[in-house]
Amino acid sequence: MSAGEATNKTEAALYADVAALAAIDRLPCSPGEREAAEWIAARFRETGARVVIDEELIHGTYFTPLGVLNGVAAAAGVGVLVGRRRVGGVVAAVCAAGVWQDLTGGPRRALRRLLKRQNTTNVVASIGPEDAEHTLIVHAHHDAARTSFIFDDSAAKFVIDHLPFLMNGRDRWPPLMGMVWGGPAAIAVSALTGGKKTAALGTAFAAGTAAVMADMIRQPVVPGANDNLSGVAVLLEVARRLRDGGGPPDGVRVILLSAGAEEANQEGMLAFARRHFPDLSPERTSFLCLDTVGSPELVLIEGEGFLKMFEYPSHQKERVAAAAHDAGVRLRRGMRFTFATDGLVPLRQGYETASIGSMTEHLVPSNYHWPSDTAENVDYKSVSNAVSIVMATIARSANGEMP
Repeated sequence: MSAGEATNKTEAALYADVAALAAIDRLPCSPGEREAAEWIAARFRETGARVVIDEELIHGTYFTPLGVLNGVAAAAGVGVLVGRRRVGGVVAAVCAAGVWQDLTGGPRRALRRLLKRQNTTNVVASIGPEDAEHTLIVHAHHDAARTSFIFDDSAAKFVIDHLPFLMNGRDRWPPLMGMVWGGPAAIAVSALTGGKKTAALGTAFAAGTAAVMADMIRQPVVPGANDNLSGVAVLLEVARRLRDGGGPPDGVRVILLSAGAEEANQEGMLAFARRHFPDLSPERTSFLCLDTVGSPELVLIEGEGFLKMFEYPSHQKERVAAAAHDAGVRLRRGMRFTFATDGLVPLRQGYETASIGSMTEHLVPSNYHWPSDTAENVDYKSVSNAVSIVMATIARSANGEMP
């Protein structure tokens, strides 16, 4: 088989995986998410991997907790405006702290324990000896998000096409989720300073955020082909290649994790952490997150975060960059992501972690959280290149390159 025929065969297999899963409505904690998990588990088992489906009890949305916290903060803002500064300020500060915790990948999310809880599904496929010197966990997520007008990328396209100087020298878009936290925070500050204008502005922002989050409840679920079935397809192709190649190199165990509920602010990955991190030594374990790798240009994410930028460790970034060089794949450097992926969870808990995404010429992922995120609109050359990077990273993991 020629190189071109092999490439075409790989891309056809990737498309088949994405198309099969994109046909399923995969809202976090839904029957469709469970159906997708079982389909993925079956494909992993065909490769001879040791596979389990972990059921995890979580809340399962991001718009409900963020909407509730901002709605309560807006009420507190009204209290501040009518003279109840002490009570209003304390309530707003608690809400701001809750939003901060929810948006920064931390495990302490008290409000979610009070909301309705449901089961999500994580698919864990293990290949290689359990006592291997090095465990590499490559992970993606199989759930899909609801759309909203806030995900329209027309503004980003306008800036790049007509006002490119605004992004010259910049490595990220502004952190738009700062407005979700900013309303409650402004109200809390105004209670201390007595600033009526700050209180009014914070109240308006908090009320507006609550309204947007409430509107999201009734929006349809997107196909999620790029975000993030492109990553899941990479996991499945890597499993097939490891089977055909006789498994990982000596001394390496590969865990391929397809998580649920990433679109609920990483709740599926946080549940994986609670269950499995106690058995995964940070000195012998590294992570590679794949999220939305089906846009035209692959990107090695330097750091990410909704509100605070968390930098990925240089050692793991350099290892993955070197693996891309080994594979002959161009991997863009220097970009940071003002949203968040599942990679934030192991990163914040002390593991060597890297994350690969992708973007268009407008510096955004293709069709992000939009109804056009279909299997037909994925760039399968990028997805295939991501497979090559993962395989080269696995090879490098056998060369004694742990930190």
